[in-house]
This record gives sequence, structure tokens and C-alpha cells, in this order.
Amino acid sequence: MLLKEFEAGAGMLAPEQIQTLRALAAELNPVQAAWISGYLAAVANQGAVPAAAAVAPAAQSAAPLTILYGSQTGNSRSVATALADQARAQGVEVTLVSMAQYKPRQLKSERQLLLVVSTHGEGDPPDDAIAFHKFLFSARAPKLSELKYSVLALGDSSYDHFCQTGKEFDLRLAELGAQRLAERVDCDVDFEDSAEQWQGEVLSQLDTGTAQGPAAAQGLSAAIVPFASTSSYSRANPFPAPLLLSQKITGRGSVKDTRHVELSLEDSGLRYQPGDALGVWMDNDPALVSQLLEATELDGETPVTVKAGEVSLRQALTDTFELTLLHPALVKGWAELAGDEALNTTVADDEALKALIKSHQLIDLARRYPASPSAEQLVGLLRKLTPRLYSIASSQAEVEEEVHLTVALVADQRDGEDRLGTVSGAFARRLEAGAEVRVYVEPNDNFRLPESDDTPVIMIGPGTGVAPFRAFMQEREARGAEGDNWLLFGNPTFTEDFLYQVEWQGYVDSGLLARIDLAFSRDQAHKIYVQDRVREQGAELFAWLERGAHLYLCGDAERMAKDVEAALVEVIAEQGNRSVEDAEHYLAQLREAKRYQKDVY
Repeated sequence: MLLKEFEAGAGMLAPEQIQTLRALAAELNPVQAAWISGYLAAVANQGAVPAAAAVAPAAQSAAPLTILYGSQTGNSRSVATALADQARAQGVEVTLVSMAQYKPRQLKSERQLLLVVSTHGEGDPPDDAIAFHKFLFSARAPKLSELKYSVLALGDSSYDHFCQTGKEFDLRLAELGAQRLAERVDCDVDFEDSAEQWQGEVLSQLDTGTAQGPAAAQGLSAAIVPFASTSSYSRANPFPAPLLLSQKITGRGSVKDTRHVELSLEDSGLRYQPGDALGVWMDNDPALVSQLLEATELDGETPVTVKAGEVSLRQALTDTFELTLLHPALVKGWAELAGDEALNTTVADDEALKALIKSHQLIDLARRYPASPSAEQLVGLLRKLTPRLYSIASSQAEVEEEVHLTVALVADQRDGEDRLGTVSGAFARRLEAGAEVRVYVEPNDNFRLPESDDTPVIMIGPGTGVAPFRAFMQEREARGAEGDNWLLFGNPTFTEDFLYQVEWQGYVDSGLLARIDLAFSRDQAHKIYVQDRVREQGAELFAWLERGAHLYLCGDAERMAKDVEAALVEVIAEQGNRSVEDAEHYLAQLREAKRYQKDVY
């Protein structure tokens, strides 16, 4: 039923009530809307069948289950949501909540707890898990002898501190006296199979009391808040979005190839908010697959076994396995197959191994260190293809059933040939307008505009980090937001690399963008970066923070984000007459209050 038709049948509501519902609905994201839907259904159920509502708790003797997730990119949230659905189907009363929203002092009351958490950067908790992590390792953490728990840790084995946050949570809960329902499982970037096995294990160990199956779950409907989507499309079922445009927006003389990409979401039902990311699934380049088959002297028609069944090796290399990103286990496995002394020396040196992983693809290994794997040996070394996440560069208030991205081409030359990123290479070199791109929306509740349109906003986003701030400005313009907006942007040169220059100038002219500070690193003899502008404008920046501004940072996590954060601490210390420690605490308080939010990668 269409929304207008639904409203037309709302004869039992007064016009003012309908208006209130419309205003509320306009402010909700899909998950919030689903929560409201579940809440109202629970209220209705309590009023309509009070006897059933009263009987259900008595029939359900199971200990309630709390599922906490800490997620930087959305993977932990998606796993936790699927787990909650499965537990509810078993009749378990489930509370599913982000660690950022969880009140840690409730921990002592929990009896069954499952944690799904990723590790960010070099062993750090994701932003929404920082406060919970701090509490758990503080003297305030309670004894938990009555608690049963398990941890699913998500990470990337390319990093030294693989799944560090999950490991820390697991060990700390045990130290506090909690008992494991199931052993911790550490997942790599292709986490689906491992997560599925862990889910099956923990669900079999849960205390489900006398409740059995979906029928028992229905008796708990008043206590359960369903998590639903406004679209049937997801990471597991992406939408085939037609490509409308892939246009280079850096100049001919730029050292970067950055693209503005537009995709159609028409008829998908997909909705997103500024700050969300778009997940993009992309097959490997058929030419790259052919090169790899030639280098390994394997027949592409050889059958291999994948999760879906038996397929040809060529098909598996095209749509199932990762070919452009190396990881330590793959390089070590290849070294054993190749028996090459130089490669074995590299594998034995952690720093040399990291350098090789960053600068090579599988085709480089196959050509430089020849080996003769069987088809099954080859696919046994490979990780599954995973989607790439891109910060969305548009607001649906402006572009409606479209989604825009800002995509930098990942490219390098080795042995006279281009080595391209899987998705960025397809947008830049392979795909024509009209091609279908498999996408889904990955919500990011840790990168949101302030609730009040009067709140000032400071946006720091060099390079493609400017993408979500384009969405922010479109949204604030559509909403008629009165709060001041300030952009700090950097890139190599003004003439070749000022992304969306005309749009930013338009926002300055209209007054929507109160300030813009630019850092073009190569336009003068000495390099200037956004962190230098932060220091230069320190007095004004601190004044904005003191009057309630929200601060946003987007872009490279490895260097830029660390350098900018160091500059912010310096500014706060100097302008606030604080010690470095107190300045760091000030910034941490901003983060806890969701006034300092990062989207770094």
C-alpha cells in the first residue's frame, strides 16, 4: 500500500496527529522507523491481547539475551542483526544494541551476552566501542560470575593486531568471572563463513528455557523490537544499480584520477542518510583472470569447489575470490609453492612482507615467483571477494533516487602494466553508462549531522574525504539549516585537484558555507596540509567548538587522520590553556558526546 493511500484510511486519527506522524517519519532513518513500528505494534498487542501478554513471560523461563556490537564499517552490525533474528526465532528475548548506546553499568545484570566487534586501525576499538572498552578495563567494571558470553571478533589479518579488540573483550570478561558459552572466533575480511559457524555454535548453547521455535517467539512479540529494512536489498542481496555517470573530476595534469560516479536507485526502495556508505560488489576484470590463468598454466575450465557448489576455475576467479589484494597467509602459501629463496627471505621479515603486500597483486607473485599450483591449491590460498565501501557524496533530499560517489582510482605500474583496484579500475576503465553495479546501503550512525539545524559544523576532508561533506551540504541546504558550516579541504594543486570547486563556491556565495580553508600541498615550495590549516586557524576553530560546533573528519586513517588529531590536541591545549592530557580528554569528551565523529579508512 502506498503511503498516501495508507494515510487516506487513517480516519481514526485527527489531522494534527497525522501531521505529527509525518514530521516524525521525515526525521527517522530506516532502523529508527523499524523500531517505532515494533514499539507501536507492541503497544497495540498489549492493548488487544492483555491476557497473552501476561502469560508469555511465565511461559518463557530463558534468560534474556543481550547482543552488543561495535562496528566501524557496518559488518559487525549486520552480523549482530542476523544473529538477533535467529535467536528470536528460537524464542529468546533479545536486546540488540550498539556499544555506543549501551549503559555499561547494566553489565552486572546481564546473564547471557554476545559481543560482535571489529578492530580499527592498529588494534584500536571502533569509535562506537571506545567508551564500553574503557569502562570494561576500568576499576568500575563489576564481577560477572553470573554471566555467560561469547565474542565474535572481526578484523584484517594484514594488520599486526589482528582482531585485537575482540581478543581484549574476551579475555577481560573471563578475568571478571564470566563463563564462555562458546570460544571466541576471529574472522578475517571474508568473515561470512566463520561468522555463520560461530552463530550456530552460540545459538546451540543459549539458555532458551521452555520456548521452542517461532511459535514461542510470537508469544514474546510485545517484548521484541523487530529490525526491518525498507528495502529487500542488502550486502547479501545487492541491488543492480544502473551506472549513470563516471566522470573524471581531476585535471589532465593531476597526479590523481578521481571520479564522480552517479548510480540510479530507482525502484530499489533503498534509502540513505548523509554519512552513510555505499557497499559496491564488483567482479574481477576478465583480462586479469586470463593473465593469472596463463601465468599459472591452469585450465580455466577445470572444476573447483566453492560454497555454492562446483564451478569452473575461471568463474571462481572472476566472481568469488579476491585477486587484487594480498594478505600474509596468501604470500606465505605462495612462497611454499614457489620455493623461491628471495620470496622466502621476504616472508621471514615482517616489514618486508608488509611492503610487498602493499605494492603487489597476485599476478605479480605468479609472474615474479613462478609456481605450479593445482586449481584447488590456488583457490585454497585465496580469500573471498568482499565489497568496497564508499562514503556517499549525495543527499536524497537533493538527488532523490540516485546515489553519488567520489572514487579515486587505485593504480600502479609494474613491469610496464597497470595494476588497478577492483572497483575503482572498473569505474575508470571498464564500465560504460548503463552497466549494472551491485550495491547496498551501509548505515553509519557514527557519522551523522547534528539533530539541531542551528548547530555549527566543522568538516575536515582532504582528497576523497570531502565526499560525505558534499552530502552534508546538500542536506543542510534542503533543510534550510541556519547553523554555520566550515570546510577544510586539501589536495595536491588548486588548478587540477579542487574537487567540486564550483559547488563549494556556490555554497560560499549563498552564505551556506560560512568558511572554507584550503590546503594545496604542491602549490608552494613547502608542503601545506589540512593539519597546518587547523593549527593556523586554531583560535577560531576552538571558538567554534566552545559554542557547540560538531567536528567531522573523513579520509585516510594511516597518516592524515593521526596528523589532524595531533593538530587538534595542540590547538585545544594552546587555546584552552590546558595540558596535552587535558586536551586529549577534551577531545575524548567531544567524541563521547558525538560532537567529534570520524569516517576514516
